[in-house]
Amino acid sequence: MCDVQGALRAGGVTNPYVVGFVREWAEITQPDAIEVISASDDERLIQEALEAGEIFPAGKETYYSRSYYKDTARSEERTVVATHRESDQGVFNNWHNADEVDERQRSHMHGALHGKTMYVVPYLMAPPGSALEVWARGVELSDNRIVVLQMIRMARVGVEYVNTDNQPREFVRAIHVTGDIENLGQGTADDQRLFATLADERTIEHFGSAYGGNALLGKIAHGLRQASYDGWVSGKFLAEQFMLIGIHDKVTDRTRYVCGGFPSASGKTNLAMMLAPDALGDRYEVFFYGDDIVWLRVDPDDGRVYGMNPEYGAFGVAKDTNWKSNPTAMESIRPGSRALFTNVAYNPDRQEVWWEGKTPDYPEDVTGWYDWTGKLISDRPKEEQRSSQKGCEWSHPNARFTTSLRNVPNVAPDYEDPKGVPIDAIIFGGRVANREPLIRAITDLAEGVYDGLTLGAQATFAAEGKEGVLRYDPMSMRPFMSYPESDYAAHWLKILGKATHQPVFAHVNWFARDDEDGHFLWPGYRDNLRALLWLLDLKDGRVTGRSTPVGIVPEVDELNLDGFEGSRADLEKILTIDRELWVKELDNREEYLNQFHDLPDEIWEAHRRICQNI
Repeated sequence: MCDVQGALRAGGVTNPYVVGFVREWAEITQPDAIEVISASDDERLIQEALEAGEIFPAGKETYYSRSYYKDTARSEERTVVATHRESDQGVFNNWHNADEVDERQRSHMHGALHGKTMYVVPYLMAPPGSALEVWARGVELSDNRIVVLQMIRMARVGVEYVNTDNQPREFVRAIHVTGDIENLGQGTADDQRLFATLADERTIEHFGSAYGGNALLGKIAHGLRQASYDGWVSGKFLAEQFMLIGIHDKVTDRTRYVCGGFPSASGKTNLAMMLAPDALGDRYEVFFYGDDIVWLRVDPDDGRVYGMNPEYGAFGVAKDTNWKSNPTAMESIRPGSRALFTNVAYNPDRQEVWWEGKTPDYPEDVTGWYDWTGKLISDRPKEEQRSSQKGCEWSHPNARFTTSLRNVPNVAPDYEDPKGVPIDAIIFGGRVANREPLIRAITDLAEGVYDGLTLGAQATFAAEGKEGVLRYDPMSMRPFMSYPESDYAAHWLKILGKATHQPVFAHVNWFARDDEDGHFLWPGYRDNLRALLWLLDLKDGRVTGRSTPVGIVPEVDELNLDGFEGSRADLEKILTIDRELWVKELDNREEYLNQFHDLPDEIWEAHRRICQNI
């Protein structure tokens, strides 16, 4: 085995607990070499990956990679939370016994790094100096150079984050082993893949993937599953799959902060990267803080809820990202950004990438283009070369780009503030064709938490390709839950109940359709700011809206419609409450909530109030 101590010393690791962690797993996995990574290694690793054919140039300082064709999405059924207490089992967290999981993972990983390098990636999932820093430290061990490059974009990487005298034992121990990825039995009864968060040990053990959240262990496994568990056990904070933006009024020089949960394909990334409509741009600007994870805490000094994006980058879905739908995202992956694209279409001759929705139509000339599986488009039958039929995609529906936050043109000037930002509003939104109005505000804490627990949306390719299937997704955390849902609801009530300045809650829906012809009733994208401005006006008492059993809905004239090009008739439709549909929905919610044993009384009381008043 290689010289572990020497490699760590050369890499600048001085924390003895990190040394012990790496030594233990080096003995298990038996790498030929060990390399400690810092952010300054990025250029060298890029060049090594190019020379090894692991990535390819995709224009000036942007890069293309392709994963194994069966390794393209989160695998929820192979993802588990493991602890030593069976009482930690919930409906959605796929709980397993920690000792059994650890034994299995060590068996699979034994000797798995023969002939390979173990990359040691010390990282921090918070701005340095954050009140939550002790829960944000981690070390990921990985055998995959592309994973390391993505971690450098998604987290703060360097030994300085773990060489600390402040509780040096406290860091997440994360082990990622790709394995013989083509021979792991994906999707069969003999599937060897397992992605495990041993939450009560603050250890993450992932085997059998090199894709995104299965491999970037600082992101979902630490930033959501482990952090959510840590927040619950400590009683200090919430870790949620939320976006976070600041809305700055240039006239009053005041910035308000909105965060919220949106399941996949419900508009979260586009909202996080939103710009103000042209007609409102002279007065308002939107600052980007994050598009995927927010940690929330109550500051004991001022009693406000503070939110912080623990990530350092964006891992966005490429599909339908274009200069109209999300110009901010397109700017963040521009030439020179060092962005890394995965599973999009690629033309090596032109060093160019493409995905469905990037342009209105496919490239006219298919010569030299490879699809996401690495096959030439020109080798397909003519009728399948530029076809929108399912199965003819050039780019995988879950194709991604990875880019650093510093590339986002409207990134907030204070996104590195260790305190975070004070939250004015918490919103939830799912893709729903009817029933849900454009926005309904909720001023009661228990009803706001109840609304988040009963959030519903469609599944997407990010969740194993079951596109179009409707399901409930509490707070958009269903795939990331780490402890029982009833405790989760109680923890929300406890944390936010400490706040003397309560955020306003709201439910938004950008996707309502006309019953007759199916057109969208709301233009969405930049116009979504209008709904959020109304919500903040409501919080400040400048508007009153119209009370309904499910929340306060705007009057049409309360919305700032300067330059609005939508239909007033459509506006009136999406600001109404269909009581018949809501009665059916409440019956479904009751059945759904009955899955969760010992839900707090406040949640059931909120449910009953709405049922009685609808």
